[in-house]
Amino acid sequence: MPGVQHLYSVIEGTWPPASEARVGPWIIRDGQGGGQRVSAATAAAPVTLDDLPLAEDAMRQLKQPQLFMIRDGDTAVDTMLEAAGYPIVDPVNIYVAPVSELTTERPPRVSTFAIWEPLAIMHDIWAAGGIGPGRVEVMARAKGPKTGLFGRSNNRPAAAGFVAIHDRIAMVHALEVLARHRREGLGRHMMRQAAFWAADNGATHMSVICTQANQGANALYSSMGFTLVGQYHYRRKG
Repeated sequence: MPGVQHLYSVIEGTWPPASEARVGPWIIRDGQGGGQRVSAATAAAPVTLDDLPLAEDAMRQLKQPQLFMIRDGDTAVDTMLEAAGYPIVDPVNIYVAPVSELTTERPPRVSTFAIWEPLAIMHDIWAAGGIGPGRVEVMARAKGPKTGLFGRSNNRPAAAGFVAIHDRIAMVHALEVLARHRREGLGRHMMRQAAFWAADNGATHMSVICTQANQGANALYSSMGFTLVGQYHYRRKG
């Protein structure tokens, strides 16, 4: 089973920033409006409080929030940022499962599809869930095998998602089910569609991330046999 450090690289590979730069001991990401994951700074070497202004100034120059991602092993950075007045934001769970365990049952016919480029209705579904053009641009930047996911329920457009592969691990992002079609089993069908696409494109495992506050998504992934392998969280000032 892939470990959490491996999956951090999969997150980066399948949901990439517009650019990144080394500033002292920090990696500074230019997210171009693509959300926290592509805009957060991380420590690439040991840091002290004296190094903090370097990252803060670099993020101000990009007109981005002063935002840091804290991963496994970043305890010293976490403690430093807490002391500097940065509260925790959005703790995230990271799940993974072998693709072979997710491809034992196909979704119902004409319920889910793997489509690239995304259809206009997929953009509309993402927009309804707050996934705007900046995040769609992240999808366009991803290298390697990738596809959109489109779901229908009761013969109506109902869900959209994105999956890409990095180092033989497929990761699902931006999975959105319209509110009126939730609790109809479509999230499970979309994940199985992603798994069959991943198998066809050489992936051995499939991963997904979600905030710890999203109880429904966490319950879904656990019920499908995904293993919780790690977490990360952000610290953000202001």
